[in-house]
Amino acid sequence: MLGWALVFFIVAIVAAIFGFGGIASAAVGIAQIIFFVAIVLFVAALIMNAVRGRRAL
Repeated sequence: MLGWALVFFIVAIVAAIFGFGGIASAAVGIAQIIFFVAIVLFVAALIMNAVRGRRAL
């Protein structure tokens, strides 16, 4: 497992050396968008659950 971590670390270093920083920054931007969409959906689900309340079966 530690070997795989080392391999991915070396791949990341090589990618940084060859200038693939644009890909990394694009991935960060996409991750931020997905995070905020997930937060909005979570809050919407909480509100909908509070509005509907509990129903008797």
